Amino acid sequence: MKNYIQRFLEYLEKERKYSSHTIKSYEDDLNQFYSFLSKYFSDNIEIKKIDNFTIRLFLGELIELDLKKKSIARKLSSLKSFFKYLTKEKILITNPANNIASPKVPKKLPSFLDEKSIDKMMDLPDQSKITGLRDKAILELLYSTGIRLQELISLNLNHVNWEKSTIKVLGKGKKVRILPFGSKAKEAIEKYLKKREELYSKFTDSDARVAFFLSNKGLRLYPKAVYNIVSQYIEKVSDIERKSPHIIRHTFATHLLNRGADLKAVKELLGHENLSTTQIYTHLTIDHLKKIYNQAHPKS
Repeated sequence: MKNYIQRFLEYLEKERKYSSHTIKSYEDDLNQFYSFLSKYFSDNIEIKKIDNFTIRLFLGELIELDLKKKSIARKLSSLKSFFKYLTKEKILITNPANNIASPKVPKKLPSFLDEKSIDKMMDLPDQSKITGLRDKAILELLYSTGIRLQELISLNLNHVNWEKSTIKVLGKGKKVRILPFGSKAKEAIEKYLKKREELYSKFTDSDARVAFFLSNKGLRLYPKAVYNIVSQYIEKVSDIERKSPHIIRHTFATHLLNRGADLKAVKELLGHENLSTTQIYTHLTIDHLKKIYNQAHPKS
C-alpha cells in the first residue's frame, strides 16, 4: 500500500506537474487512509481487497471525528484520484471509490472589496519608502491581473514585457499564461523597480537578484510575507473576515464581471480549468444587479 501511494505521488509530481502544496495534501489524505486500514485491518492489507464498504467505513470514522464536510469531500476526492490511477496502471480492475457520493458542501460566495475600498487601499502605502513602493506595486499588480499568491512570488524580472504591458505567469499544473496589466499597475511597478535594489542585503542570493519582489531582507518574497503585507492594507479599508491576497483575486474577477466582461475571458485570465469554477462569481454579479435594481426601480 505504501509503495502504491509513493508511486502515485511521484506521478502527480512528474506527469501531472502538481505543486508541492497540492501533493502534500494528497499525501496527508492517503496516509490517513493507510493509518485507518492499519488500525482496523492489517498493515499488509492487499490493495485488491479494498472495496466500497472499506472506504465507507473510513468516511464514517471521519464523520465521528467531527470533520467538516469540505474536509471529508476533499479526502474522498483524493481516494478517488488514487484508485483511478491504480486502475489506469492496471493494478486494479475497477475503482472502489467510484460510486461513493461526496458530501454536499454548501458553496460560499467569495468575499471581495468594493471599488471605493480598492481605491482607498491603493493610496495607503508610504511611497517615500522602498517598502511602500513595493507594497503599492504588489497591490496594484494583484488587482490588475488577478494572479494567485504563488504566481506573484514566482514572478521574475524577465517575465515582464514592458512594450506589451504583459506578464508571463506560471500557474497551477505548470501552465503558462500571458496576462495584461493596466496603466496604474505599470506606473507602480516602474517606481518600485527604480529603487528595488535598495532592498539588497548580505542575504541577497542569485535567486533574489532575478526575483521581481523582494522581502525586507533582500530575498525572494515568501507567501507569509505577502499575506501579512496585503492583510494589513485590507484591514484598514474593510471589515471582511478574510483578508488574504486571494480576496484581491476575487475582487478582480467580480469587478470585471460587474462591468460586463465575458465569463470565458475571465476564466482564461484567472487560469481556471473549468468554467464552473469561474461561474461562482456570476452569483456576485447577480446580487450586484439586484442591488442596483432595488435602488433604482420606483416599484422595486
